[in-house]
Amino acid sequence: MGGRLKVSFTVVTVIIGFMLAIQFQTVQEPVVRDTRDVWELREALLKEKELNSNLNTEMRSVEGKLEQYREQQESSPEEALKQTLEELKAEAGLTEKEGPGLTLTIEPVEEELLLGEPVKNVSPQLLERLINELNKYDATDISIDGHRLVNTSVIRDINGETKVDGYSIRSLPFEVRVLTADYATAEKLYNRMQVSQSLEDFFIDNLRVNISKPLEDLKIPAYEDTIRVRLMEPVKETGGNG
Repeated sequence: MGGRLKVSFTVVTVIIGFMLAIQFQTVQEPVVRDTRDVWELREALLKEKELNSNLNTEMRSVEGKLEQYREQQESSPEEALKQTLEELKAEAGLTEKEGPGLTLTIEPVEEELLLGEPVKNVSPQLLERLINELNKYDATDISIDGHRLVNTSVIRDINGETKVDGYSIRSLPFEVRVLTADYATAEKLYNRMQVSQSLEDFFIDNLRVNISKPLEDLKIPAYEDTIRVRLMEPVKETGGNG
């Protein structure tokens, strides 16, 4: 009888402890309510729909390329391989590219020059923040001061100089060129950048970002250096009996 009582007491204690733990967690972590208004929710929904549409479009494009590659591979494997290589080089930024977009010119604030205050070079943090914002707003290709950015590009401070993939950004002004998928996207990017927080951050550092009107045809250079691929190695073929 005593054993049953101990077991019952233990079970009840565990249940009470579990209930207290749940109650404590509820108090410590209140449910976060969505305080966005209707228009903010509509805008978020529209962005999700645009993302879904873009993903579907990209998926159809990839499926079409695969089918085209299969057909070409049967008729002309060499031509299919050559075309695929050119597409991969373009995707990696190894070829010059042109299309709709806009330019951002980063220059010193003239008022500060008149006051005699020295204007420092642009910091890596400001550039990184700007590039992240441009990518967020559907930029497809970007160059900084004539240097193409790729997935492996690095912006950092080396001995007091801001460098993009090892190239120094020493002189002001300089251009950031941005390509987009189409002219409509370039217009959206232009409108969004007009109220960008990045512009204020640059101004705090005595720098001004002048944004051009959307352009129908803008050219950016190819990536000049060798892209180094790490943690990959060719597959070794093993002999077989066929």
